[in-house]
Amino acid sequence: MTQDATQRPRPPADDLPPLERLVEMMKILRGANGCPWDREQTPESITPHMVEEVYEFIEALAEGDVNAAKEELGDLLLLVIFQAQMAAEGGRFTIGDAAAGISEKLIRRHPHVFGDVEVKDSAEVVRNWSKIKQKKEGRKSVLEGVPKSLPALQLAQRTTEKASRAGFDWKSAEGVIHKVEEEIAEFRESLSSQDKVMMEHELGDLLFSLVNLSRHLSLDPEGALRKTVWRFVKRFEYIEQELSKRGKVPHDTPLEEMELLWEEAKKQESPSP
Repeated sequence: MTQDATQRPRPPADDLPPLERLVEMMKILRGANGCPWDREQTPESITPHMVEEVYEFIEALAEGDVNAAKEELGDLLLLVIFQAQMAAEGGRFTIGDAAAGISEKLIRRHPHVFGDVEVKDSAEVVRNWSKIKQKKEGRKSVLEGVPKSLPALQLAQRTTEKASRAGFDWKSAEGVIHKVEEEIAEFRESLSSQDKVMMEHELGDLLFSLVNLSRHLSLDPEGALRKTVWRFVKRFEYIEQELSKRGKVPHDTPLEEMELLWEEAKKQESPSP
């Protein structure tokens, strides 16, 4: 049934603070005279959209596109408000409750700012942060709190970070490099066995060691791999474009010819800053 235009709600007032206006907007969209699609959503149905928006924001940041980053952050904020509105409707919590909770957590975890604790550098801040979470927030292990659904590279990085704060770590990157070399040798050995379970096990160990190395070098493994994938895509697209000019397609072209085009594509790339 088509809604009578006279019954349609008006947008929230323009003079409201932007965040408050967005909260009111979502209440309207979820209301009886709001949007059918918005009313049908559940916390579970919105969650995949939140994950997607996080990655779109990351991509905008990586590309240095300020306007796109602003837009994607707005999209993500909308979905945060959306989740909070559904929680409020179910009597679970409000966006105000969520904001109050994180504010109290920030005060609790920053005694060097809001209390009388003294720290000498950011590394000590991180160590104190870990101790506070474990002692005052009832965590049984320093490794608790890392979402198991994180992408594997991020999961490995966050896990090794937490273990490092507890003192379980290599003393230098050189030690990790030796570990990587050891894992490569073990992976080579597993290849000769043709045992898929063993090969997977050793490949996982190798990847874990590489993530550990990136942490020691203050590099982001997820970002590094993502940039490599983007470079691969651009180079391969160059190969396709150049082959198209010759009336060819990749699967009918000798590998040697495509490798020459690959090298051409690499030479045309701007040097990394």
